[in-house]
Amino acid sequence: MSAPARPAILGLAALGLLATGCRSIAPGLQFKPDKLEARGTTEQPIAIVPISSKVLVEQAEARVRAATARPKDPLADEAASWQYRIAPFDVLSVIVWDHPELTIPAGEFRAAETFGNAVQADGTMFYPHVGVIEVGGKTLPEVRVLIAERLRKYIENPQLDVRIAAFRGQRVEVTGEVVQPTTLPISDVPLRVQDAIAACRGLAPGAWTRGVALTREGRTYRLDLQAFYDEGDRSQNWLLKDGDVLHVPSREENKVFVLGEVMRQSSKLMARGRMTLAEAIGDSEGFSPVSSNPGEVYVFRGRYDAPRVYRLNASSADAMLLATQFQLEPLDVVYVAPYGLTNWNRVVTQILPTIQGIWQSVDLANRGQNVLQGN
Repeated sequence: MSAPARPAILGLAALGLLATGCRSIAPGLQFKPDKLEARGTTEQPIAIVPISSKVLVEQAEARVRAATARPKDPLADEAASWQYRIAPFDVLSVIVWDHPELTIPAGEFRAAETFGNAVQADGTMFYPHVGVIEVGGKTLPEVRVLIAERLRKYIENPQLDVRIAAFRGQRVEVTGEVVQPTTLPISDVPLRVQDAIAACRGLAPGAWTRGVALTREGRTYRLDLQAFYDEGDRSQNWLLKDGDVLHVPSREENKVFVLGEVMRQSSKLMARGRMTLAEAIGDSEGFSPVSSNPGEVYVFRGRYDAPRVYRLNASSADAMLLATQFQLEPLDVVYVAPYGLTNWNRVVTQILPTIQGIWQSVDLANRGQNVLQGN
């Protein structure tokens, strides 16, 4: 074999080697469905499910089941007959008609909130001629009857009214993604979840309304407030009670990740808690026209006990109709696989400088040999 032919033969051999194994040594993320399925176990199988009309029907049925399983307001039956019950630290205002010495003993221009009848920590209150009475846990009509009965000894047929001058005893905490997190008093007007959020000047732009957390007596409930906004599901607009903590989480914790052969890989926020596969790909500026394989679009979902991988063959345009209806879930990973030739080109791009270096070394060696031989 002549010396000048050796570089060409070496180059062809190297390229042949690359052609045989470019799939296994290609740089970047590689996805092999057969190996993924082999990693599954009997307890946690990993299934690759083609996205079809059957899957869309299953998703619709799952949404119906999830809507049925939403936690219901345990105080819903009490809302119609709800009455405020006096709590410690509330301030009451007692008005006795025709007896200003009992109604305004501190003067006509007193502030009822400041000079009213404060309820003590043990739920008791002092009132002239009546003495110390138990008012904690009672409604206003009950306290009115109690004071009137005690005053009958001093006033004939007393006419009086009892009001709450300051609501200080019962409170609700509102935290998280609202414009102005604060502590809200519970008043004689029933306070619901949406009322509390409105009192905090509404939701912040990053609010996640699909999983609003309501902590009550050591237990946390997840409310789908978006269902209340979109579907009018009033069962998610709970009536609040003393000690409740309402937390609106951030949607930054519920993203969808788009990787692989798209024009712009990124993580996507789910607007209003919803996003379809088509929206995720579209927001990433679509498939790469040079390197993508639309026939291999995968959705990795591993939040549950049995991880699943969904596959969409989007090589035909009508398959995108399925993508427009396939609903993603928080923390899903969308991956668009590369075309086979793309792996080959990437391997060649990385290995080509090494091959060129070998060729140059062999060429220099041949030139040196020719000089020594006098050619």
